[in-house]
Amino acid sequence: MTNQAILLLEDGTVFRGRSFGAEGESVGEIVFNTSMTGYQEILSDPSYKGQLITMTYPLIGNYGVNSEDFESEKLWLEGFIVKEYTGFSSNWRSDEALDLLLKRRGIVAIDQIDTRALTKKIRERGAMQGILSTKSDDIDALLQKLKAVPSLVGQDLVSQVTCTEPYVWENGKKLEVGQGGEAATQFHVAVYDFGVKWNILNRLNALNCRVTVVPANTTAETVLAMDIDGILLSNGPGDPEGLPYAVKNIKTLLGKKPIFGICLGHQLLGLALGAKCSKMKFGHHGGNQPVKELLTGRVQITAQNHGFAIDLSEIEDEVEVTHINLNDRSVEGLRHRSLPASSVQYHPEAAPGPHDAAFFFKDFVDSFSK
Repeated sequence: MTNQAILLLEDGTVFRGRSFGAEGESVGEIVFNTSMTGYQEILSDPSYKGQLITMTYPLIGNYGVNSEDFESEKLWLEGFIVKEYTGFSSNWRSDEALDLLLKRRGIVAIDQIDTRALTKKIRERGAMQGILSTKSDDIDALLQKLKAVPSLVGQDLVSQVTCTEPYVWENGKKLEVGQGGEAATQFHVAVYDFGVKWNILNRLNALNCRVTVVPANTTAETVLAMDIDGILLSNGPGDPEGLPYAVKNIKTLLGKKPIFGICLGHQLLGLALGAKCSKMKFGHHGGNQPVKELLTGRVQITAQNHGFAIDLSEIEDEVEVTHINLNDRSVEGLRHRSLPASSVQYHPEAAPGPHDAAFFFKDFVDSFSK
């Protein structure tokens, strides 16, 4: 086999396969994603910064990639792991093969390994660090490199993915503040960019909102001076407890304007309200997570990508659990009992789907008029 690659786990487990992305070496926490489609959106999701993604669906690459399905400007993951890659793209929307995109963006990838065995190991042992290399098969040397890499716990990965300057999002385009305005809008939403996906911004535009995206460390005072109707706390990578500046700003914003959090934004809102946060065994990553709305008993099938969970048990007098995960009973949604603040752990914007939870954006916008 040519173009060999090696995947080494921190417990010494070795997987040998074929390289189909860029040449090189990358280190990260190994997670598995259970989505059957949507690999392009997953690859461009900033929430995967610091991670090596394993796809549990066995055939990847068969519909190629295109210019329309990106969720950010970059591919943020550290490496890509699949059972079988195919370079033949059978889709009328395809612009190029997946491996060409990975090579151009510098992402190391491996296929022809037993992803079922890898997924089972992560489920039983828990999330582990791994190193993916096309440069060396010296196990001892690779293991030493791996041991020197810190875990995701406590790290501020958001500072690596957030925007550096505020910008306006309009009709699928990034504009400078002060530009745009061609679209008729009724409301103005400030979006904290902790690693925001573009489809979140598209959803707000579709609901007649002018959207201003601000860097993760923007002060609460700066946001409130923007004459806004609501604040959205976006998704993003890593440990929310590594972002004390964000928690501080959210505490100041509570009660001032309606707030809605998604994924990491949900965790940060929870911390600002006094909740606890902990690392999950292997997290939720994929498009088939069942979530129950406690008020109605209705079940949504949701898209998720997170490795941390919050515990509201100590603040239940002030904050209500609104949704739970039916697989492990973890908190999937919260609402403050008196302030206009709520959040969900999953991704109502989908991209990739499912779209069961898209109504949350309308509920958020409707709250501006209450």
